[in-house]
Amino acid sequence: MDTEKKENTFQIVGPKNIFPKVTLVDPTNSSYLLFALEIDRRPPIGFFIESQLKKKILSKLKNDVVNLRNNSKVIDTTVFKAMIIPPGRGAFLKKRPSIEIAKFDVVMLIEFDTHESAKEFQKSLEWQNMEETYKLESKKSLTVTGVNVRRIGSVDHSKKGVFLFNYFYADQVKQNLQVWEYTAGWFQDQTGLDNSTLILPDQVNESSYKIINHCRWDHLIDILPSLIFKKSFKEFVLNNFEANNVAAMPILYRLA
Repeated sequence: MDTEKKENTFQIVGPKNIFPKVTLVDPTNSSYLLFALEIDRRPPIGFFIESQLKKKILSKLKNDVVNLRNNSKVIDTTVFKAMIIPPGRGAFLKKRPSIEIAKFDVVMLIEFDTHESAKEFQKSLEWQNMEETYKLESKKSLTVTGVNVRRIGSVDHSKKGVFLFNYFYADQVKQNLQVWEYTAGWFQDQTGLDNSTLILPDQVNESSYKIINHCRWDHLIDILPSLIFKKSFKEFVLNNFEANNVAAMPILYRLA
């Protein structure tokens, strides 16, 4: 009974009804394989310094992108490299010290036409060889297949910009989805966000990231000042995360 009650409890704290409800469109039918690597360990603003190993890995990944785009089941594949770790990491993580903080400075995102295509590719010898090669060269890695469960709009990878991957930890997936949807209106209203693809991983366990949000802004100034200077970010967004046992681990990237 206690578990059931916990799973269905969504709390709202702080100011209410001061930001519009998020505007969503239908989720896409495509599926995703996200491959994230931690290569260089840097302070939050130190990612402009890249090791020779990281440069080599990025070069290899970009070559892999060319080959993957020849796969008829692949809609899009893009490689990103970290720019900065912005404010927004949830205080709730202090209560869950066993959870690994996301510090991935390189991400490859592959979009497939169907969920079956993504799962099939993950099992292929081609992917297993690729994955093993990069894992051996990296400090940590994350491989996630999943589907889109909420969407503000499609994320445009065809032009430069500032791309967010936000790795969420939560005690319950349901609460994570509820608080994401409740607070997403703040990002639309305060940062002009007009796109977002929320990925629900296929494999979720007690210590894994429950959802991963991906979106884009044109410039760093479109998002970073709001996270630093707007009081409502903490009052409306972060406080509601914490009240619902949710923590965000955001990292901002650029195209590699």
